[in-house]
Amino acid sequence: MNPNRVSATLSKTDEEVVMTAVATIRQTLPFLIDLTTAERVEMPKLGPRTQIFVKRALEIGTQNSALLPVSFLEEMRKDARLLEALAPIQLAIDQLQKQIDDTVMQVGGEAYAAARTIYAVSKTPFAEAPLRAAAEDLGKRFGRKTRTAAPTEPPSSTPPPSSHTTGA
Repeated sequence: MNPNRVSATLSKTDEEVVMTAVATIRQTLPFLIDLTTAERVEMPKLGPRTQIFVKRALEIGTQNSALLPVSFLEEMRKDARLLEALAPIQLAIDQLQKQIDDTVMQVGGEAYAAARTIYAVSKTPFAEAPLRAAAEDLGKRFGRKTRTAAPTEPPSSTPPPSSHTTGA
């Protein structure tokens, strides 16, 4: 890992601009929903092959509109158009989400590595009293707890007694 791959700041103003942009997206897409896990599991999934199926079914339904209620076809048409419009937006946001996740992971790793360096330096014999006190504080708050070894008994050469008896 490159110890300083990301060296940037985000001003409060820029953070507010981003949050406003997210709010604008939510306002522009007021129909977005949250599915429960159960709903996600039960819902039929749409993949590339089923997208072709949906388009073809819509064409057939439109050509044979007398077989279906008008409201059914209109709702299907709206769903298909919305699906087509949301696809590039989803791709762009998925890519942005991955970049944000990767950046958060990288700067978190960088910050943690720097904190470990400070902790290691503060524990050196050359550290002055205030630095040693800070190291003790860091050690209490964030250091690993030492494991106490459980007393080991020598293995027994005889098997443990059976809890049941066999009848003769």
